Amino acid sequence: MRQHGVIREFDPKPGVSVATLAYEYTAGFQVPEHAHGSDQLIYAIRGVMQVHAGASMWLIPPQFALWIPARTFHRIHMPTAVSMRTLYFRPAMVSRPEPGCAVLSISPLLRELIVETVRVGRLRARNRHERALRDLSTLHLRRATSAPTRVALPTDPRALALAQAILDEPSQPTPLARLCADAGMSLRTMQRIFQNELGMDFDSWRRQVRLVKAIELLVTGTSVKETSFAIGYRQPSAFVDAFRRTFGSTPKAWTASLQAASRADSPD
Repeated sequence: MRQHGVIREFDPKPGVSVATLAYEYTAGFQVPEHAHGSDQLIYAIRGVMQVHAGASMWLIPPQFALWIPARTFHRIHMPTAVSMRTLYFRPAMVSRPEPGCAVLSISPLLRELIVETVRVGRLRARNRHERALRDLSTLHLRRATSAPTRVALPTDPRALALAQAILDEPSQPTPLARLCADAGMSLRTMQRIFQNELGMDFDSWRRQVRLVKAIELLVTGTSVKETSFAIGYRQPSAFVDAFRRTFGSTPKAWTASLQAASRADSPD
């Protein structure tokens, strides 16, 4: 396993443009903080990952992948068992429209390209088949749309412990004052930390977490009603209103647009 603080350079073998990794992780596994000298696509064909980089966390179900630029330190938590498939690209091979990390929507075609690349093991520029696979994969990665599953995290250890408790269980029934006491701070102190570090109050932050969790559930086929209850809303209508205010459309419309984009990127 990679050591804390280590940057792993790209595979130095001549002619290799894409390297790969396939690994099976058990629920609860933690990949410690590390970075790569290559651009990286982290994808799971099964399970959900929490990827942390700096003061950000992304929730990644199988319908999405996380693009991580070279030398970006990150760590990964597996809330469930995960079958990970990772691609490593020479820096600047894939030009994304936005800088930094990005959650990408994975179409059925792109999924198969990732799986096939991992099966091959590495892509060499001199091999015609492997070069074609590389070019098609990079084309679709450039075109992949981003998804809003980022959550900002506080750096204060007490507030971070409380935030992690909410991330682990967004419908957390424990009163907020009790959670603050368990984390060793007052409710007032917690609110000040969230406002100063994240620029929002705790209720707004928790709503963001719940909506990110909702995306994970919706893309796996969970109904709007079931999703609303799972993330702590007593009335589905309140969840729909919060979702519309944040993402500009209802949960059903947003999910339908995601599915339409996937069909458009699939082979005929």
